[in-house]
Amino acid sequence: MELPIIDLDLFLSQPRDSIAVLQECEKAADALITYGALILRDSRVAESDNDAFLDLLEDYFAQSQSDLQRDERPELSYQVGVTLENTERPKCAVDEPCLKIIERLEPSERPLDISAHSPDPKCRFFWKMGEGGDLADMAATGLGIKPDTFRNAGKYGPHILAPTASDLVKYGQKDNILAGFHTDLNFLTIHGRSRRRLPVKIPQGNYLLVQAGKQLEHITGGLVKAGYHEVVVNDQTIEVIERRKVENPDRPLIRISSTFFWHLSSDYDLTPIPSLAERSQVLRASQIELGQYVMDEPIYEPMKVGQQVQNELKHIALMA
Repeated sequence: MELPIIDLDLFLSQPRDSIAVLQECEKAADALITYGALILRDSRVAESDNDAFLDLLEDYFAQSQSDLQRDERPELSYQVGVTLENTERPKCAVDEPCLKIIERLEPSERPLDISAHSPDPKCRFFWKMGEGGDLADMAATGLGIKPDTFRNAGKYGPHILAPTASDLVKYGQKDNILAGFHTDLNFLTIHGRSRRRLPVKIPQGNYLLVQAGKQLEHITGGLVKAGYHEVVVNDQTIEVIERRKVENPDRPLIRISSTFFWHLSSDYDLTPIPSLAERSQVLRASQIELGQYVMDEPIYEPMKVGQQVQNELKHIALMA
């Protein structure tokens, strides 16, 4: 899939009310509405930094199980420190709307394990990060609301650097599912390049993959939909595994995904913004009129973001 490329450098270097910036913001909003994802160009992203980060995390997750367990914090719902393999469960196995979405997909587009009852073999490490929000400003501007709406809603949010690791010695066989079919519970998810190719291609250099999460879907009344995705060992993964064995025989054979979760503030009142919810209704009506398949209309109940996060964590077995 070729996603639209959004130029963050343009947004940061030119006046916010310039025609070029406003057009780029609209492009970002349209990409999120249409695809639930986009590619972000940011010249501050250095390939060398990404490689160093991947090396560091490969070494970390190559430690023994007993060493890694010292960083577990189950009493905090694993929201800081390490989450070991076979802990987190994909939500789709028990989520009726997700199962309906799978039913409507073409067979070639469906996740490999539709039931998704097995926990994921991936590991994670969560680390609290400071605030950002430039892309959130772009999205708000492009959606026609106050530019700082999302940034203010995310002030003091529990933003998390969350690299994910999969042991390809144990789980590197073709069609093994490393992360079951799911959406992300947060507002925006940002991915750097991994060493393995993705069906959604991230260009080399100063680029990041950004996906919409459930909080963005909720606050827009469904105008932007959270993106569903899974991580599976495919033929390209096998090729890279074999090449890495030859070219880097001394390095751990661990797949690292450098992931960042941008959240809204835990005490923010999460409710659809009226103007965006109205646009969502208009879009839904036009899709029905064109005979396109439309899911049952979801209900986005008002709640604190912290409650929404707790609800989602219970679904994926990270919170009792």
